[in-house]
Amino acid sequence: MTHHDSDTRVIEPDAEAYNATLVRRVDLTDDLAYFWVKFDGAPTPFESGQYMTTGVVTDGKLLQRPYSVASAPSVAGTEGYEFFVRHVPILRFTTALWRLEVGHRMRMIGPKGKFMLEPDDDRTHLYVSTGTGIAPFISMVRETMAHRKPRRTILLNGCSFAPELGYRAELEAWQADPAYRLTYIPTISRPNDPRNVGWTGRVGRAEQVVADVCRDLGLRPDRTVVYICGNPEMILNVERVLMDRDFPEFHVKKELYWPKGKSPTG
Repeated sequence: MTHHDSDTRVIEPDAEAYNATLVRRVDLTDDLAYFWVKFDGAPTPFESGQYMTTGVVTDGKLLQRPYSVASAPSVAGTEGYEFFVRHVPILRFTTALWRLEVGHRMRMIGPKGKFMLEPDDDRTHLYVSTGTGIAPFISMVRETMAHRKPRRTILLNGCSFAPELGYRAELEAWQADPAYRLTYIPTISRPNDPRNVGWTGRVGRAEQVVADVCRDLGLRPDRTVVYICGNPEMILNVERVLMDRDFPEFHVKKELYWPKGKSPTG
């Protein structure tokens, strides 16, 4: 069940505070949803892997948070910018966002971030993520396909519960299409939870599964580049596993979803 802060009220500020609109929303679970935000005017160019900061005025204050863009840069002008967001009750921005109706005005600035694909990198790409950390990788796959330049990609995404696996149907369809050159590997960490009844896929946290993935798929350190996105502890653990398998540190790129030692903020 979604929780709300009783003192959070979305109000209409001066028109200058907003430059974008919430144009679409699709709920995955009670506390996970996809949001599309579109600029009023021309879209701001960005690279897959970068993030935008979105905001809404609540109780006279602008609440805003950065989120990786899941949509491809090539559709920013038509569909807007897609974000995969978890509702965190202690984070007032997500409470305000959950209350917005489609059509509500928002503020968006950016892009920022250096977590981007190297141009013309023909190595195998291993993407490792947990939860909403999958978002930048969805953008990367979408954009490389839009340019008809897919790279051999293995996408490992870990969640506690199967219903929380974002973009699952889309990823399974991509995997079934040879043109995408994609191997999708979802894994869940709580197999005994009732929400995972019927799950027949891999079990374990992403850092527990990544070594088996490298072995099973024959991923060689000299021919593989690794991108990791999610919570910092997972990233550190995956890095240790990869180093033990002789992956050079400069073959591993990472995006922390919140600073090490701090609590998650969405």
